[in-house]
Amino acid sequence: MSFFTGLIIGMSIGIGLMVAYARYQNIRSLRRSQLAKTVAAFARMTVQDSRKLLPDEFYPPWVVFSRRQKLTWLNLQLDKIWPYVDEAASELIKSNVEPILEQYRPVILSSLKFSKLTLGTVAPQFTGISILEQGGDPGSVTMELEMQWDGNPNIVLDINTRVGLALPIQVKNIGFTGLFRLIFKPLVDEFPGFGAVSYSLREKKKLDFTLKVIGGEISAIPGISDAIEETIRDAVEDSITWPVRKIVSILPGDYSDLEVKPVGILEVKLVQGKELTNKDIIGKSDPFAVLFVRPLRDRTKTSKTINNQLNPIWNEHFEFIVEDPLTQHLTVRVFDDEGVQASELIGCAQVALRDLEPGKVKDVWLKLVKDLEVQRDTKYRGQVHLELLYCPYGTESSLKNPFNPDFQLTTLEKAIKAGTRETDDAALKISTSQKKNVIVRGVLSVNVVAAENLPAVDLLGKADPYVVLQMKKSDTKVKTRVVNESLNPVWNQTFDFVVEDALHDMLILEVWDHDTFGKDKIGRCIMTLTRVLLEGEIQDSFPLDGAKSGKLFLHLKWTPQLKFRDP
Repeated sequence: MSFFTGLIIGMSIGIGLMVAYARYQNIRSLRRSQLAKTVAAFARMTVQDSRKLLPDEFYPPWVVFSRRQKLTWLNLQLDKIWPYVDEAASELIKSNVEPILEQYRPVILSSLKFSKLTLGTVAPQFTGISILEQGGDPGSVTMELEMQWDGNPNIVLDINTRVGLALPIQVKNIGFTGLFRLIFKPLVDEFPGFGAVSYSLREKKKLDFTLKVIGGEISAIPGISDAIEETIRDAVEDSITWPVRKIVSILPGDYSDLEVKPVGILEVKLVQGKELTNKDIIGKSDPFAVLFVRPLRDRTKTSKTINNQLNPIWNEHFEFIVEDPLTQHLTVRVFDDEGVQASELIGCAQVALRDLEPGKVKDVWLKLVKDLEVQRDTKYRGQVHLELLYCPYGTESSLKNPFNPDFQLTTLEKAIKAGTRETDDAALKISTSQKKNVIVRGVLSVNVVAAENLPAVDLLGKADPYVVLQMKKSDTKVKTRVVNESLNPVWNQTFDFVVEDALHDMLILEVWDHDTFGKDKIGRCIMTLTRVLLEGEIQDSFPLDGAKSGKLFLHLKWTPQLKFRDP
């Protein structure tokens, strides 16, 4: 009997425990579900919802929600400390900027120094703030502050001219708007959490000022005002404008890796301009181009002037040092040369280096605009044609650089030029004097295949087209046969050109309409040899400039050759 009693009691307790465990699991599952709903509700909360739960008075004064409130608090604190900033920064600016002013001092001046420098009573105002999260170093924090300053500084420059004239010049009415970048790097595990901070003027949106001779008029001395203004702008560009950065050490350590360093070379071929605006009343503009990555005098390149031409062909090659391909741009400005007068701007254009693929030539046509910052003027000002190649340092051996003079050399020619003996070929047994006389050249084979959709120029709606081919440097000209009464002619004729300097030569193809008593130009196609040098052989269609429609189908092939100069 006791056995059955124990069995019943044991079974009852077991069943009770099972029921209790099942109930506990249900309650636990319900709590998890409720917690998940609560977390989801918090995730959907807006700033306004959080303020309802915890009003602003419970937050410290620097913890605010809106960007406007952040900037208001920041500007309020800057106003409070500005007198101390003025006193501390004035001497620092003077000691750092004076050597740069001296570096860019115009030749008409014998000295250029500060006699007074205070920042005034009006503090700058921050109008924007952001933290950059993409493209940054994972071991750093990057902040950008947009600043506007219409200040009342007291800045006086003492200048002495070469003729012994001393002038005190006041810099007045400064108006500045720009974007400053602060980089906190490296991040460390001790207070304040970073080892150094570097600062730079990331973007200079506006910099206006006036110059006045104390007790006189600066315009009475020709050239002084422009020279000093250019010097000040160069000093700002070279001292603080990105990618240049100033480094302030917070914790002891070596922070030389934060300094700006060249990281590559930008090769630029300025090919041509097209349909430029005419700035002359009589005749046509005399265009030339100014190119730069950083607008410093010693790093700005200027092309030759093409007189009386709205479709100039420059075909010039330039090199630029690159410090930060992610943020830097190539800027092109095209001017009309006015002789003794100031050159007149035709238009300008810009291309971002981040859009270039390292080691690959990019062929671009850039439309010219009046102003790169405020593009309200929609007037057509023409275009410029560029070939661009960005070569990062350390990748020269793996990238093909057609702008490098050694690129066009065959293996034999490279061995001869370098004086190496990497092969037993008898051709390498050449005297040292002969090695210096190697001419690098090649043969360009051009097959003019056909044209398509040419515009009608005859009264009967047809044309009698033929093509004139010209190598620009040698002025060698050949032409195809005439195809009568066709807007889609097929020639399939091949011509060979001996090219002495393929990197600096150009192929010009002009399509003409043949008439018994004359001829009419239909359009033209201008190309450098860069692409065929890179690829060796190309087949493609090329649009006709100056024609309402039409394109040429060409097959080009490059064969390098070796030649020695005559003794």
